Amino acid sequence: MDKKAIVDSVPQRGFFGHPKGLFTLFFTEFWERFSYYGMRAILLYYMYYEVSKGGLGLSETTAASIMAIYGSLVYMSGIIGGWIADRLIGTAKTVFYGGVLIMIGHIVLALPFGASGLFASMAFIVIGTGLLKPNVSSIVGDLYAETDARRDSGFSIFYMGINMGALIAPLIVGTIGQEYNFHLGFSIAAFGMLLGLVVYMKTQKNNLGLAGSYVPNPLAPAEKKRVFTQLAIGAAVIALLVAAGLITGFLTLAVFTMTISVLGILIPAAYFFVMYRSAKTSEQEKSRLLAYIPLFVAAVMFWAIQEQGAIILAQYADKRTELAFMGMELQSSWFQSLNPLFVVALAPVFAWLWVKLGSRQPSTPVKFSLGLFFAGLSFLVMIIPALGGSDTLVSPMWLVLSFFLVVLGELCLSPVGLSVTTKLAPAAFSAQTMSLWFLTNASAQAINAQLVRLYSADTELVYFGVVGSVSVLLGLVLLFVSPMIRRAMRGVN
Repeated sequence: MDKKAIVDSVPQRGFFGHPKGLFTLFFTEFWERFSYYGMRAILLYYMYYEVSKGGLGLSETTAASIMAIYGSLVYMSGIIGGWIADRLIGTAKTVFYGGVLIMIGHIVLALPFGASGLFASMAFIVIGTGLLKPNVSSIVGDLYAETDARRDSGFSIFYMGINMGALIAPLIVGTIGQEYNFHLGFSIAAFGMLLGLVVYMKTQKNNLGLAGSYVPNPLAPAEKKRVFTQLAIGAAVIALLVAAGLITGFLTLAVFTMTISVLGILIPAAYFFVMYRSAKTSEQEKSRLLAYIPLFVAAVMFWAIQEQGAIILAQYADKRTELAFMGMELQSSWFQSLNPLFVVALAPVFAWLWVKLGSRQPSTPVKFSLGLFFAGLSFLVMIIPALGGSDTLVSPMWLVLSFFLVVLGELCLSPVGLSVTTKLAPAAFSAQTMSLWFLTNASAQAINAQLVRLYSADTELVYFGVVGSVSVLLGLVLLFVSPMIRRAMRGVN
């Protein structure tokens, strides 16, 4: 479908000077993120708290590794969502079906089914998020013409909506889950996703126009039978292998975790190869794909640190932090609101800054470099309280500072990464390239599944120091090669 026809079908004014469809997508993601981050704020504790406290009684190391794998699978499933949108039903319908599956997953988790309920709910939420997450961002890109100066600002506003949902969720779901009952907290998350679906259904027709209604690269009739046959065979083979692994005892949690960690590296590599070799990718688009690779690697490093806020720093908040502060008794889950709190406060500032600087703003590779610097610093500052030993509780302000620094990096990298992905994407792989962007997070958390096993109170000084230093050094390398990346981007800034 013609890009101009899509943009013309969307009311271009109506939400803070942006297209009216941004309202629909802003609040759909607001409630979807409320449900996801509310659940995630208490999930780690639900897994490792004792059964007598309403938890599952798993070890802290196992719970941390499961959290990382869960996060990896959530973003890895975006491959499925991108393919379904690009080849079968378009992004708008895919978003709706994803929301329904997410809501079902939270409902299952809200019921007292124990470990079996946990893994069943994870399956629903993983698939549902894969359908919704990359495609709702792709629709945001449809709202703007490619030369529209509001584009980066629009993604920053959209990103603020994501974080507003993530901000209030730990305070509500976390408090109810930790003070009263974990399952009651999960039910609040389910209700949040229901509200997101209502907003989407009620406003989609008037606000989105043709955005998301088309199938960019539809399967030809002759392809459908072959593709669906291959998918059915593949699903059957996977089911048989899983069944055999469970029966023989070979498929342990450690084997499954390592498999996902390896796939987190191999799948993005295969994606780049297929898109680059495709006859549907022009020479200019191939150059832009090559420019995207170092940005992808940088984003993986950034998310490897940022996502540990819900794992290592969540554990740090629960075990190593003084929760009695200024006359208040803090809940460890509340610290998960720090990241979105700072994003909500600073996102308008960054959105205004990029518009104000216009053509004088830093290039995309330089913004990514800044993201890596701040992410590295957020871990390096945690060395200071570690110097006092692991047998004393530390001030919560160290966590506040760490989250603040990583958010500075996030606002340099994440909304800009969303925007540049829509610009560098080959036309035939638009939604799938957005899925590739979310694979940066999947790859990071797949790596984290192995990395977080190295953390303990005794190793925290070395852990924070090494991981933080690697991020800073990678940022310096990216800054050095940024002129070459810009040339390969062929006019995209």
